[in-house]
Amino acid sequence: MDSRLPDTDLIIFDCDGVLVDSEELSCRCLSEVLARSGIAVSTEQVMRLFLGRSTAAVIEYCRVAGQPLGEGFLGELKQEVRETFRTQLQPIPGIGALLDGLKLPYCVASSSDLDRVAFSLELTGLAEHFGRRLYTSQMVARGKPAPDLFLYAASEMGYAPERTLVIEDSVSGVMAAKAAGMRVWGFVGGGHYRRREGDGLLREAGADRIFDRMMDFWTEG
Repeated sequence: MDSRLPDTDLIIFDCDGVLVDSEELSCRCLSEVLARSGIAVSTEQVMRLFLGRSTAAVIEYCRVAGQPLGEGFLGELKQEVRETFRTQLQPIPGIGALLDGLKLPYCVASSSDLDRVAFSLELTGLAEHFGRRLYTSQMVARGKPAPDLFLYAASEMGYAPERTLVIEDSVSGVMAAKAAGMRVWGFVGGGHYRRREGDGLLREAGADRIFDRMMDFWTEG
């Protein structure tokens, strides 16, 4: 137990936009790959539609819109993201120091696939903090905004939902955490919030607190 969070036994971190500054990069990649498939969706539209959601949500959206994606879509997207991340991905400033000082158990629960999460954490030097404590939408029936992933992660870690704190940057992630009966703090310090206001979006989704710098993690206000 940490006296600074007396009602918390476990912290669950989202990955993209919370641990690594990847949301703008990955949304741009998705927009470009969709364009090559003949589907015009801007980076801003991708952020609005798919931020914090899995590729299954993208595939379903296109199917319903009458523009089903080909079999090569996922492989092409994975390659585009890897090439972009390899040269441009950075950790969220201050996250390493925060993780170094945490006295509570913590893990990752991400809408990205396990391979991408592991790749992102390795590239940014954060992998050693998490080991095998990585949980993704591939492991559950429904992705965010359903509560399945967060409930699964808490169960695997051995802690009760009501004693769990989630750190999220997306509306769908905040909604998923609240649906799971967990407290959730909205983080708006990622690059994708430079040109869009995130405080109101995440508060409306149910975030219990909003902050924009990891160095302020322990500072209310």
